[in-house]
Amino acid sequence: MLTPAGGSEEAGMDDPLPLGFEESEPLRSAFIRDVTLRQLRQPAAQDAPSSGMARIPRRLVRYWHDPSDLPDDVRVCLDSWNRLDTDGFEFRLYDDVTAAAYIADRYGARESAAFARCRHPAMRCDYLRMCVLLAEGGLYVDADDVLLGDGWRQLFRDDRLKVQPLCYDIPSAGMVKAADIWRPDLPMDGRIFYVNNDPIAAPAGHPILSHALARATDRLLSEDLLPEIQATTGPGNLTAALAAYARRMDLAGAPWDFELLHDWEAIAETRWPLSYRNDARNWRNMGTSET
Repeated sequence: MLTPAGGSEEAGMDDPLPLGFEESEPLRSAFIRDVTLRQLRQPAAQDAPSSGMARIPRRLVRYWHDPSDLPDDVRVCLDSWNRLDTDGFEFRLYDDVTAAAYIADRYGARESAAFARCRHPAMRCDYLRMCVLLAEGGLYVDADDVLLGDGWRQLFRDDRLKVQPLCYDIPSAGMVKAADIWRPDLPMDGRIFYVNNDPIAAPAGHPILSHALARATDRLLSEDLLPEIQATTGPGNLTAALAAYARRMDLAGAPWDFELLHDWEAIAETRWPLSYRNDARNWRNMGTSET
């Protein structure tokens, strides 16, 4: 049975960032922006040192809450990954029932209770992906992602956790283009820098996932009101965990064992015009009532 570690370690006295800075969106955003710029100055990815963890297994993890109600257009997205079978991939497609059973088997009562508090399929998907990747490692992708070429191979070239950086432009109420996120001259003002929780490629036991799962579990079990999805289980949660971990590595003088992906859009694309996006199965349409 696995128990995720939680909480941030105390920063050193010379740390200019306050303890718990990752819980402040402005400080967290600025730190993630700094991570992208520092990664630009690092050696090429193929020259990065190993973290000493096990390799990322060729295991593809996905989720759809109700297998009896899988839309045809979502099935097309899922099937686009089938050709990875010839490259030795193991395929895992979880639903609400199998996810609850997995968490009960691999984790404890707290995690099972936290999963039960996830009030939308998207939240349960968020939570389950952390559980599986922490326990066993692999590659998680959303059910609406379509595989493009063979660029997926770079995700498995080493044992570092890999996630996609994102940036939201507040004045335009839209996302910054992926390529522009890496521009050194991109202003920070009016923008929120963070990381997505799709995709996640990780070896088993990575500390970022341990922290993210512990944080999500604590928030799910401590919130009196219905928890907000982005900050509780989604990208905001993973971003906070990554920022806290990266800062601990910085203070320890240790190299990062994670990577922000430059070109996920060349590996897979999100299929937006899907039928479920128009109803309650889309978390963006989630109201304040339980679903």
